[in-house]
Amino acid sequence: MKSTQYSDKTLDHFRNPRNVGTLEGDDVAIGRVGNPVCGDLMEMYIRVVDDRIEDITFQTFGCGSAVATSSMTTELVKGMTLDEALSVTRADVADALDGLPPIKMHCSNLAADALHDAIKNWRSGVKLEPLTAEAVAGAGSGCAVPSSSVIANVEDYVGRGLYKAVHDVSALKDKRVLVLDRGTASAQLALALTAVTPRVIFLTELDALGLPGDVASEVKRSDVKVLYKSRLLSVGGEGEVEKVRVHDLDEDSEYDLFVDAVVLLEV
Repeated sequence: MKSTQYSDKTLDHFRNPRNVGTLEGDDVAIGRVGNPVCGDLMEMYIRVVDDRIEDITFQTFGCGSAVATSSMTTELVKGMTLDEALSVTRADVADALDGLPPIKMHCSNLAADALHDAIKNWRSGVKLEPLTAEAVAGAGSGCAVPSSSVIANVEDYVGRGLYKAVHDVSALKDKRVLVLDRGTASAQLALALTAVTPRVIFLTELDALGLPGDVASEVKRSDVKVLYKSRLLSVGGEGEVEKVRVHDLDEDSEYDLFVDAVVLLEV
């Protein structure tokens, strides 16, 4: 697999992560690991009953690969005994995702480590407190909020420049349009919009286009401007959409981007 490619399973777990959240109770342990180089931070929560993982959830403050590996890990080990779960490796997680780009194998594939830390803490009686988004931001992590967080103010702008579906691209003629990466359908819409406006932005949290090869190639050849490693935080404007707030995950900075319309296709 080339370093810029993501498998369909990885993209599915990134866009539709399983078992996101926290757990509470005396039968719960938390594991935590982080990579100071790329800023990824993962927390794994396990509920243990009769030496078996009855339930498991996660919080990930990091990139798309970090989210995908955390999500897959929870699916792999739920129901396992603690010893069985301890035998799950980074390579097992990557294999279950049909592979990861090589750079992500070392940077973001830490979910198994977080799981092992949770088991170690359970067996030693160590009780960690869940990290908050504010605490992560204060620690200087590359991502201050979980990747699964909700985009602020979305419902306030539906019908006022924010679209969850576009049936006629001519309605966006000559507008500055931001299309959020939600898979192939959103990329195809971005391409269709170039027929009616020269100002189309495709925003993705990934560091490469997580799209089928033919669609990715078409996007690269088109007039669509792609913003990689970028997270949409909020939508704003006086009555109508006028701007969005974007988190640059590479630079760990935020900025306003002025647009006339935002497309968040429902998935």
